[in-house]
Formats: sequence, C-alpha cells, structure tokens
Amino acid sequence: MNKPELDFKSLLSSYLKHWKWFALSMIIAVLLAALYLRYTIPQYNASAKIQILEEKGASSELSVLQDLDVFSTGNTKILDEIELLKSRSNFIQVVKKLKLNVRYFVLGNIRDNELYGDNIPFTINFISPDSIVNKSNHLFYVDLDSETSFQYGEEEDAPFKKFDFGSNIETKIGDLILVPNAQVLKSYKGKRVKVAINPIPDVAASRREQILISPADEMSNIINISLTDPIQKRAIDIIDELILTNNANAVSDKKAMADRTSTFIDDRIAEIYTDLSSVDETAENYKESRGIADLGSQSSVNFTQSAASEQQLQETSIQLNIANSMKDLISDQDGYDVIPANVGLDDPGIANAAQQYNALVYERNRLLESSNAKNPVIVKLDQQLEGLRRGIQSSLNNVTNNLDLQVNSLSKQLSQINSRIYSAPSKERALRDISRQQQTTESLYLYLLQKREESQITFASAAPKSKIVDSAYGSDLPVSPKSKIVYLAALIMGMLIPFSVIYANDLLDNKLHSKLDLEKLIGNDVPVLVEIPKLGKKDHKLVTKEDRSVLAESLRILRTNLNYIQRSKKSKNGSDNLFFITSSVPGEGKTFVSSNLAAIYASTGKKVLLIGADIRNPKLYNFFAEDVDSDGIKLKPKRSTKNGLTEYLYDSSVKLSEITVPTQVNSNTIDIIFSGKIPPNPTELLMNERMGELFEKVSEIYDYVIVDTAPLMVVTDTLLISEYASQILYVVKAGATETKVMEFPLKLKNEGKLNGLSFVVNNVKQSNLGYGGKYGYGYGKTVKKWWNFS
Repeated sequence: MNKPELDFKSLLSSYLKHWKWFALSMIIAVLLAALYLRYTIPQYNASAKIQILEEKGASSELSVLQDLDVFSTGNTKILDEIELLKSRSNFIQVVKKLKLNVRYFVLGNIRDNELYGDNIPFTINFISPDSIVNKSNHLFYVDLDSETSFQYGEEEDAPFKKFDFGSNIETKIGDLILVPNAQVLKSYKGKRVKVAINPIPDVAASRREQILISPADEMSNIINISLTDPIQKRAIDIIDELILTNNANAVSDKKAMADRTSTFIDDRIAEIYTDLSSVDETAENYKESRGIADLGSQSSVNFTQSAASEQQLQETSIQLNIANSMKDLISDQDGYDVIPANVGLDDPGIANAAQQYNALVYERNRLLESSNAKNPVIVKLDQQLEGLRRGIQSSLNNVTNNLDLQVNSLSKQLSQINSRIYSAPSKERALRDISRQQQTTESLYLYLLQKREESQITFASAAPKSKIVDSAYGSDLPVSPKSKIVYLAALIMGMLIPFSVIYANDLLDNKLHSKLDLEKLIGNDVPVLVEIPKLGKKDHKLVTKEDRSVLAESLRILRTNLNYIQRSKKSKNGSDNLFFITSSVPGEGKTFVSSNLAAIYASTGKKVLLIGADIRNPKLYNFFAEDVDSDGIKLKPKRSTKNGLTEYLYDSSVKLSEITVPTQVNSNTIDIIFSGKIPPNPTELLMNERMGELFEKVSEIYDYVIVDTAPLMVVTDTLLISEYASQILYVVKAGATETKVMEFPLKLKNEGKLNGLSFVVNNVKQSNLGYGGKYGYGYGKTVKKWWNFS
C-alpha cells in the first residue's frame, strides 16, 4: 500500500466544500460580536505626567558614590516617590474627597448606566458618624416619582416606601437624607436608581490596584500616571486629586518639620540668653570691682597668639553643645515624635537620618488616623523608627565623643599658649576667662538666631515635591472594547471553529469516503472502477427503467469499465464473463451492487445470471423475492421456496434449470440462483466439484454471470471459489470501511489469491462524488438548494 502524499489542492477542497458552515459560523460570530459591543460597558483611559523636583539640602557621605553609580541600580528616588504616590493613606483621602464609596446606577433592561458628578439626580447626607459610614456596606433603590418625593426600597422586588426629599430614612448604617439635584432630576423622573455604598478602605484598595504609575524613563524624573475607568471624568478627577493630595501631604510634612525645628531652637535660645546675661553681668561686676577700663593694649600680644586656637575651640564647643542637646532631646522621647532636622550639625549623615525619621513619623501619624497601633504596617514602621532612632543616637554618641576629644586637645593646646598669659597679673587672667566664656555664649546665641530665621523661611516657603507637567486628560475613544479588534477576532473565531471541527474530524477519521481517498491509499496497482452514491430513505434500491438518477449513471460507468476489462481479457485469454462481488465485512453493499449490476446489464438486452453464493447470510431475496398484496403494496420479503445453490451442490440430481428463477426487472428478465437453505457445512459444500461445473456451464449460457459472494474477512468461502472469477469486484463502503482494512485484499492479491481485483466505492455522499458525480450525474433530478446543509 502506497503512503498517501499531501495534496494541498484536495486539502483546500475538503474545506471549501463546507463553505456554508464557514459562512454561517462567521455570520453568527459577527452577530455575537455586535451584541457584545452593544452591551459591554466601554472603558476610557486618563493619564497625567508629573516631575519630581530636586530638594536642596544636606547629603550623606554616600552621595559621592551614588553620583558615581556605585550602589545605584536605577533612579531609586523616583521609585520611592511612586510608592508614596500609591500609598494607602493617599487613596483613602482621595476616596473621601471625591466620595467614590457611593455609586449611582440607572437600572436598564440589560445593562445598568452608572452616573457620576453633575449627572447625579440626588446626593446623600449621612447622619451617622464618619467612622461608621466609611466602613459600611449598603445597597438601596430609589424610584424618582416627582421633583419632591421618591420611593425607597432595599430590595428590588420588595415593596417600596414613599418619602419626601429631605426626610430622614432609617437604614442599617444610620439615618440618610436625600437632597435633590433640581437641574437634572427631571430627566430621571420615572426611572429607578440603584445606590451602592461600599467601605472606603475597600474602594481605596481597588482604585490603588487599578492605577498605573511608572517612570517615563529609567533615569528620568518624570512619572506617568494612568487610570482606566468606565467614566472618563471620574478617572481624570482621581488622578488630579491624587496628585494634589500627595503634594499637600508633602508640604504639610515640610512645615511640620520646620515648625518642630523652630520650637527646638526657641527653647535653646531662651536658655542661652539667660547664660549670656549672666556672663555679661559677671564681666561688668569684675571690671567695676577692680577698676579695669581696657586690657587690650596689655594683652594684645597674647590674644594674637591664642586667637586661632580660641576660634577653633569655640566652634568645636558649639558643635558639642548642639550635639548634646539633640542627644538629650531624643533620649527624653517616650514615643515617636518629630525631631529637629537642620540645627547646624556639620555631620550630614545625622541630618539625613533625621529627615528619614521624620518622614516615617508623618506616615505613621497619617496611618493612625484610619487604623491602630497593632496594624502590621504601623508595627513595621515602628520597627524602622526604632532602628533609625538607635542609629541617630549612636551617631550622636560618636559625634560627642569626637568633639570631646577635640575640645580636650584644643584646651591643652590653648593652655600652653595661655601659660604666658597667666604669668601676667591675675586681673588680666581672670578677665580673659570671663571674656572667653562671654564670646562662646554670644556666638552660640547668634548662631541659633540665624538658624531660627532659616527655619521660619523654610516653613513659609514650603513647596510641593512635584510639578504637574500634564494635568489628567483622556480621549473620547474607549480603550476597550475596540470594535475593529473585536470584529476581527470574531471573524477569525468564526473561521477557526468550523476549521477546527473539520480538522479534528479529519484527524480522527480513519474511514474511506470517496474514490479519491481509495486511489490515494492503494495507488495505481488496483483500479477503482466507480463510486456509487449514497441513497436516501425514499430512493429506489434497484435502478428503474430509463433511470437518469446518480445511481443509474454510476452503474452505467461500472458496466462500461467492466466491458473494457472484459474485452482486454478476451484478446488474451478468450471469453471470460464471471464477475464476483465481495467485500470485507457484511453490510458494505455487495448484494446491492450485485443486484443493480445485474439489472443494468439486463437493460441492454443481454442474458444475465445472478448467483447468490453467500450461503451463510443470503440477502438476494431482499431485492427480488417480494410478495405483493391485492392492492399492489409490497409486503415483507420472503425467502424463495425453490431449490437454490445449496441444494444444487449437495444433491447431484438437482439440475441447473431447477434452481434458476427467471425474474422480471424493469421489463427485463434476470435469471437468479438463490442461495437456498443455510447448510451446516458451507465451506465443504463450496469445495464441491459441482461448483466449478456450475460456473463453466453458466459462463457458456449467459452473457454475464454475477456472483454475490461472502465477505472475505469474515469467512474463507470466497477464497475457495475465487479461482473461477474473471473479475473480482471488492465493494468498499464510504464512511464505514476503515483505511487499514484495505491492506487485507491487497495482501491477498499480492499472494495471488485474488485474480482480476478491482474496487467499487459504495455509499458515497453527494458532496464527495468525483467528477462523474458532479458533471455527469443527476440531470433530470431535483438539485438541493444552497441553504440545505444536510
């Protein structure tokens, strides 16, 4: 058996013949797509751009390494700002300001229409505290009867109660008051509005998941913000409000930090002012008691020598004083409070740590407004704050230790210089100590005054951390569903579904369906003479007189092909007119082909004999042995009571004429030898010598002898008598015979057991008929309309 080759033309043809199903599937898919677009809520996109502004301030020792991109893998500052923008507290504030937890819907037959903004026919005032309303779930319906009254119900199918606008309505979340919007209320008269109230934290979490915030580029300070929503104006409002809320929180944090720093400096100024007054009074009393007017000229040389050391000692003392004060402030804190961030310490690491500590304190305070201290987020913030506080304390300890060492060192150095001064009169030495203390206190006082002014300037000039590049905007075209893509997908699916069904059917199909299938399978070794069409329930099983049906035309083609083969054999081997009809298994139509082939030969005036050689399961009587009642109606077929082939083979006294039954078919006579009684030993009976004698006699008497034999794969009966056949017609049933079955007859042919083998394809659907069926068959017969898919 030859391996079938891929034929793209026939493959394409196998799909094109089902074009009606493809067309129907695509039409249905397009209609479903139109229905989907009609009732799907469109989604609109809004987007905005902001720029994160650089803050001028102290930087840590790592700033140089960050500039060199040693530790940085990207713009971490922008990523931090994105996380701040997406913080839960920001979205809770946005939901509260825009009242996104209350949604309004106008009920429709299939799809509800959501309202927002100025289109809402009424607003709701809650009598209950915000702490209850903000965490509540509630759903109710309102029928707008008139401009002054409405019907209220909490279940759509339950009875509604009538209320006037402004009346208190008792609900499970407290009393409500509905306030009408007179400008749009008239347009909703007679309609039902559904109001859904959801917990603010849930709405904030949902919106937080929906919004998209991303940097414009890896190293860019521009942030893109986008949101998709069924109502474009709501998406724009959410983005704009989020930006404003984030900037307002940043400004508030900066002002709180500046205010805390100013308070700290004011407290220190008050303490130092008292010290300064005391030092001034001591100097004044000392000079008055000793009559000192001016010691400058006396100690100018000594002052010049010690000037440099004294200046350095003063600066170090100031730093030590500030560091000790800040360390005491942090140590005295019981909880987590803002600490001064810019008090003049030269250590930038402490300044940055203080800024980070204050930022976490502000975030913790905002979260505590809507949660408690046991919240996992707040607990995590507490851990971070504790770690930062310990780090700051450790840094301050290191700074004070270093400054102590510096002060001691400078004091020793200065004592060496002042040893010369101490050799002067005691008055000069005492006055010098008083003057040094006075200068130190005065320097610290003036320094703190300067820092207080800087802190007040910072408070007054606190600016938002971001600049709006593009305010939120959107397009009137929805981002989903996109009609072109939906229709294209529908067309593809409309083609794909029937294609998949046909492909899967072909992939799993192991049956023969047409002459072409069989020819591809067996190659050119054995001829396929004809394909016989599938008959309907009302079609005749036997060809009639002057029959122009597809069945009759196919049988004429079979007759022509057999005549050609017969003439070829005559020229070589003499007359040979014995045609055996067989198949693989019962039910493939060998008796049907035998009977109709005999009828079509008889219609040409030839003398035809039909022999029923399937003595195990005879079927000829179904076609020819029918009784007719008095009204001419055919009755159930009955087996012929006359002797048949079995009796002839069993009893040598039975003559040929005694088993031959002349039968009228379409005004033509066909001699039939029925199988007779079913014997107990059919195999041995067919091996009788009389079988060969019978074939020899009838081949001389008749023009054509057609023998209906037993199936080859079931019994060996046909193989026992196959040597007498001039031509063996092997009937294959389309849609029933499996392809692997064809290996059996071809194997027998190769072994020399089936001489003159040829195939007949039976029961072929009209759509699978070859050229003969499409162009030569069927004239004079009603053609099916294109809309008939069967």
